[in-house]
This record gives sequence, C-alpha cells and structure tokens, in this order.
Amino acid sequence: MTFQDQLQKHIQEAMRSKNVLRLSTLRMMKAAIKNKEIEKIKALEEAECFQVLQTLIKQRQDSIEQFTRGGRRELAEKEAAEIKIIEEYLPAGASKEDIEKAVLEALAETGATSMKDLGAVMKAVMARFAGQRVDGKAVNELVRSKLSNPS
Repeated sequence: MTFQDQLQKHIQEAMRSKNVLRLSTLRMMKAAIKNKEIEKIKALEEAECFQVLQTLIKQRQDSIEQFTRGGRRELAEKEAAEIKIIEEYLPAGASKEDIEKAVLEALAETGATSMKDLGAVMKAVMARFAGQRVDGKAVNELVRSKLSNPS
C-alpha cells in the first residue's frame, strides 16, 4: 500500500469516527501532496511526500510562533495538534547525539575551519540525513557553534 493510499484510508477512518481535527489535517496533507504533484507534473515518491509534510510542519511552527506573540493561544494549540497528527506519518527524527556525530564527521571530512565553510558543512551534514527528519535550524546552530568555537 502506497503512502497516499494509506493516507486516503485514514481519511475515511477519520470521517467514520467524526474526528474533525484529524480529518481536516489529513485532507490538508493530501491537498498539499496533490498540489506538489501538479507542480512537478508527476506522482511523488514517498520521500518527496515526506518533504511536503516537513514543509507543513515548518509552516505550523511558524504559525505557532506568530499566534503566541499575538496572544492567540487557542490557535497556537490547534496548530500544535496538527503538527502531532502530521508527525505520525513521518519517519522518526534524528536524535541530538546523531546530529552532533554527523556534524563532527562533516567538519573532519570537509576540513572546515571558519564560518566561510558553513555551506559546505551544512550540505555534508544534511546529506547524511537524507530521508530522515532533522531540524535544519538546530543543525545550523550546532555547526555555527563548532565553527566559531573549535574545541
């Protein structure tokens, strides 16, 4: 069963159970994937579907930040609930230890010594996590700290 078939099956289950939040989130996920397929003019592979879902999570995280600053806690909570639903469909994320290990390996591999090498190190680290969920912002901060304070 493909990822999209599984998603459709879960949409039907949410309809039967009358779970409004889950249903709307799953429909939104399906629509985002369909829009990406239309944009690419071909069916998406599973890894591409995961990238779309990661984009949706990032959008929701940004929304949570905005809603929190605006004093709209109920909307921030709704976005957080949607993130939890979307995360159910993504593979497990990389742990902090895995990220740190990959950063140290990438620094050694690229021979990076200054902030000028940030892009090369980031590219090497992110390549190690292809197909896995990893927070690029956290990776960037770790790489920056290692490059500015080599120890």
